[in-house]
Amino acid sequence: MINLGRQRDSMAVRFPISANDGWSVVREIRNLEVQVEGRTVRTRRIQGEDPYWGGGSVPWAEFEAKFPAGKDVLIRVAYTLDGTGYFPFTSFNYILSSGAGWKDSIGKGEVIVRLPYAATVENVLLAGDTGYSFSSDGAVLDGKQIRWTFKNLEPTGEDNIHVELVAPAKWLKVLKERENVAKNPNDGEAWGRLGKLYKEIAFLPKELRPDPGGQALFELSKQAYEKCLALKPNDAEWHAGFAELYWWMYNTTSWSDPQNDTYLIQSLDLLKRAIEIDRKSAKARELLDIITWNSPGYVEQAGEGYVFVYLTATPTRIPTRTPIPASPTATAEPTATAMAMSSPTAAAVAVAAPTRTPTAMAEATNAPMAQPPDAPMTEAPIEPSAASGKTGIQVCGVGLMPALALPMAALVWGGRRRESRRKQGR
Repeated sequence: MINLGRQRDSMAVRFPISANDGWSVVREIRNLEVQVEGRTVRTRRIQGEDPYWGGGSVPWAEFEAKFPAGKDVLIRVAYTLDGTGYFPFTSFNYILSSGAGWKDSIGKGEVIVRLPYAATVENVLLAGDTGYSFSSDGAVLDGKQIRWTFKNLEPTGEDNIHVELVAPAKWLKVLKERENVAKNPNDGEAWGRLGKLYKEIAFLPKELRPDPGGQALFELSKQAYEKCLALKPNDAEWHAGFAELYWWMYNTTSWSDPQNDTYLIQSLDLLKRAIEIDRKSAKARELLDIITWNSPGYVEQAGEGYVFVYLTATPTRIPTRTPIPASPTATAEPTATAMAMSSPTAAAVAVAAPTRTPTAMAEATNAPMAQPPDAPMTEAPIEPSAASGKTGIQVCGVGLMPALALPMAALVWGGRRRESRRKQGR
């Protein structure tokens, strides 16, 4: 920052250390360290207006700094912030609007998010909303960095930076499985695990990700599952896992193209094969229960088996699903109602399976993913590794301009997380 006056001056500089996250939770940064001209200074805790939403009273940090006339003074603020959101995604926010109180506009600024691996459309969500957060427009992927730049900015709340990512804990697993299949291309289990990981990060709770990475991940998941089944043609669970991919995709496309049942048929073909291999396959039975409830014109329950109606008759569909609310909450996810269909009377192909309880039928929905936790999950830092150094995320905002400087901040985040409440499976 620079003192534009003619006399030496000093002031109490304030830095926001917390804000309401939009879900009525005030989240606070940790490990705050402030340096003025390379010298660490003490801070004191005060209360001030919420820097993001305005009003209220939230903690700020305050420290003393001296500003000689006409001389640039470098102020560096570093801290740790946990990512928030629904696993396997996580989000970070960087507040620029607090700079509105400075003299004139911010001449030039840059916000940089540094990842521990290459930033790609698959691991950075560049469009759409996960139901918790989103990524700000104008992001540029450059190697391991995500960048936003601006000039002559008089910031408002609309200029605050948001970034939505695949949680690094999850993406690091993807990279590990990629290495596994590269070293052992005939390892069917590794291909299956890779397909499952791609599947889990390709979809939001109700649909395929609308950003470019969503479709790319769907194709990658499909290819990995195909290689898995080519190597393990008699594995019922991996057939069922592949079927789930097509079922989730059907849930996405059926809203815009209700007459196209290609993905549903592909899912049922795989499930039929899974039940033929192992009629007790838990994954296949679970998914067939869901499809039977939602799409009785394609598959139905018949005693201890299933009737694959679609093989011998053309179903007549009567969609009755409830539209998804435009603004989902952080604590609840809308549940779609069943899709009612008329059941053809033509002969059908039946495959035996153990009897399922009424509870399983009652709980079945067409949601492509398990219900998220009641509250957004918080990510804890990854431990540094010898191979990659600091494996967290660093977010730095740097501005150099004639009149003032945007303070530098570093957010370090990693990927050790609480155990997911989502069921493990294929």
